[in-house]
Amino acid sequence: MRVATGRVVEGKVVVEGERWAEGAVVTVVARDDEDTFDVSADEERALLEAMAQADRGQVVSWEALREQLRRSA
Repeated sequence: MRVATGRVVEGKVVVEGERWAEGAVVTVVARDDEDTFDVSADEERALLEAMAQADRGQVVSWEALREQLRRSA
């Protein structure tokens, strides 16, 4: 799984710098400026650290996550 950020240009989602295979199925989650949520200072620190880990490529593969979920079910 990959995560990328893009913008809508002339009605189409454009992701800069990312190459996607023709016909790739993607999920788009759009931010809504009116939707907000509250988190504690600890939760915010944890979220920011998780985002930094993802930016550094410190992620778990889909296969490893699926296996971990299968074992915990």
